[in-house]
Amino acid sequence: MQYITIEREYGSGGTKIAQALAARCEIPCYGQEILEKASEKLGVSPEQIREYEEKATNSLLYSMYMVSQVQRGNWDMVSKEGKVFAEEQRAILEFAKQGSAVFIGHCASEALREYRDVVKVYIHADADTKRERIGTDYGIPEREIGAVERKNNRRRASYYLANTQKKWEDFRNYDVVLDSSRLGIERCVTILSGIMR
Repeated sequence: MQYITIEREYGSGGTKIAQALAARCEIPCYGQEILEKASEKLGVSPEQIREYEEKATNSLLYSMYMVSQVQRGNWDMVSKEGKVFAEEQRAILEFAKQGSAVFIGHCASEALREYRDVVKVYIHADADTKRERIGTDYGIPEREIGAVERKNNRRRASYYLANTQKKWEDFRNYDVVLDSSRLGIERCVTILSGIMR
């Protein structure tokens, strides 16, 4: 296997796992870099890209319409959200051409759907582990943790659905599903690095 794509619940430690996995396998890890490359191509800030991602609709008809416009080359008819997704997908493909890598979020498995050597991973954790990690790692005040977690997971789920027509939290969309609260970060990295080897 040459590529691992990771979708993860907010606070599950998925980003830490991805970065540690990449370091252990001595390959690049792309997450923020995808967003930065797309923002550069579109001439907007990464913050604006995040706003467009949040606005992505979960309407199947809308998504089908956007995909058809992109395929026809009708860029004037594509929304800003649609253009963001298209540029993120292009960035992922450009990074993939450079060799093995770990990709975090951005529907990377969709961009690499024609590749045979991709492992699609979903990381989740129990509520207590996520709350603790969100408070400790991200410095979110206790009273805001629930709202911040729900907002981020809702954004990820909507973006995934809008652009893949699949449910983000449906385990059947992935090859490997790991519970980081039961396994811990290090064991998750060990399991995934074993797959890469």
